Amino acid sequence: MAETGTFQVIAHIRSEFPEKFGIPRQSGLVEDLRATVVFAPEFRNPDALRGLEGFSHIWLLWRFHRAARTGWSPTVRPPRLGGNTRMGVFATRSPFRPNAIGLSAVRLAGVELHTDQGPVLHVAGADLMDGTPILDIKPYLPGDCRPEATGGYTGRRAWPALEVEIPQKWLDQVPEDRRAALAGVLAQDPRPPYQNDPERVYGMTFAGLSVHFSVRDGVLTVCGVAPEGAGL
Repeated sequence: MAETGTFQVIAHIRSEFPEKFGIPRQSGLVEDLRATVVFAPEFRNPDALRGLEGFSHIWLLWRFHRAARTGWSPTVRPPRLGGNTRMGVFATRSPFRPNAIGLSAVRLAGVELHTDQGPVLHVAGADLMDGTPILDIKPYLPGDCRPEATGGYTGRRAWPALEVEIPQKWLDQVPEDRRAALAGVLAQDPRPPYQNDPERVYGMTFAGLSVHFSVRDGVLTVCGVAPEGAGL
């Protein structure tokens, strides 16, 4: 019988993504993305962060709280391979695994010890949905980077960035301090890898905005931006 255990949720992340669609496929792809780690009340002790400000990056260990499933499968279909080829679950970063735990390396943009919510961490490049439970935080060390590492099947297929066109009338609807992040997210191609219909209009929610776009010949064109829930 497998051993079981419990984890305490020490914090939650506040990000621009209320839904899964549009979140970068891994951390660090969109450096302009900003998020905040807000600690649970029992962990709002500034002493717990003593010395963390000296590190440029941190590891976030977190839970796929919106991808829970009963049971598990030994194989999954990685998006990197178009969603059509099965690989072993432990050879992927799929959320559908025996323990729904994620791992992200993010840049530590700031440590703020005294706020209305206690100490908070400001991070860049996170790939987490708003409200994601954080299980642990660890400093990223220079030795964590292994230049000799190989990428297995992920190195066989590049994920080219799209060219992004945002007409001025839609760009004007996006706060200036969110524009670079939005463009970076769209350039990563939020669509599922098996969908490539140039006539289809896709929609995603980002920073309180509903953003609609289409993709043709490697160019993503935004065709609508409105406050979330306002409709287009």
